[in-house]
Amino acid sequence: MRYGQDYEELMAYSQMGKSGIPLRPDVFVSMDQTVNSIFIGTPGKSEFVLIDTGMPNRAESFIRTAKELFGEEAKPRAILLTHGHFDHVGSIIELVEKWQVPVYAHKKELPYLTGKKKYDLPKKPADDSPMKKQAKVKSPVEAIDLGSKVHPLPENGEVPFLPDFEWIPTPGHSPGQVAFYRKEDGMLIAGDAFITTSQTDLFNVLVPEKTISGPPQILTTDWETAKESVQRLMKLYPKVGVTGHGVPLRGEELLEALHYLIENWDTVALPAYLQKVL
Repeated sequence: MRYGQDYEELMAYSQMGKSGIPLRPDVFVSMDQTVNSIFIGTPGKSEFVLIDTGMPNRAESFIRTAKELFGEEAKPRAILLTHGHFDHVGSIIELVEKWQVPVYAHKKELPYLTGKKKYDLPKKPADDSPMKKQAKVKSPVEAIDLGSKVHPLPENGEVPFLPDFEWIPTPGHSPGQVAFYRKEDGMLIAGDAFITTSQTDLFNVLVPEKTISGPPQILTTDWETAKESVQRLMKLYPKVGVTGHGVPLRGEELLEALHYLIENWDTVALPAYLQKVL
């Protein structure tokens, strides 16, 4: 296994850096370096499932959180990926080597997870302030290679080792991005289909602004499809939503935020250089 040649540790710390924050009795979010990862399991029992693995060189943080939640013998049954961008797979190789567990992602993400294809960047250079600020940080796009450790999610929408969840296709930010949803309690793990912090706060942020936004602009290439993905999630009427970046939202606050995002997509989600051609 190997990371892309352009991977490196990004110094993007946040005061949100908390681990094991409960969203449901068995769902916990770890906020580390502006990126959220999810632990699903019963506290005190050793087995759990991890969703996304954050920034590079953060494996020890994940191992520590797992032990705090599930005990010294904690080991995931699998690692699930919402998508394969660098800030969601940054520590995955170290964790797979430590725990010797399989990885699951949508089949359309597999080329980016097996060393075959690198991610595209937006075709037109950004000329708006949020994108300029993000452009100061190098965004790795080279494919990592997980070899035989990565497998496609089942075609029928089932989620390995999480029978109460289903995966929902949410392409646009990446070709094979997915969200994970549990109907019985409305728990939505949205990845980067939308985020709940300002686009300017994704990197080098101290106190994230609680707001609704489209997917991170720096790597999103298909905005029409991205909007359709948010609409798909809104129709689920989730009760709790946690995204790849920002704070979780609940209840009416979450639904109103999603409605606002869809109704104002062109000005709230789209980068300025796209707004100018509308």
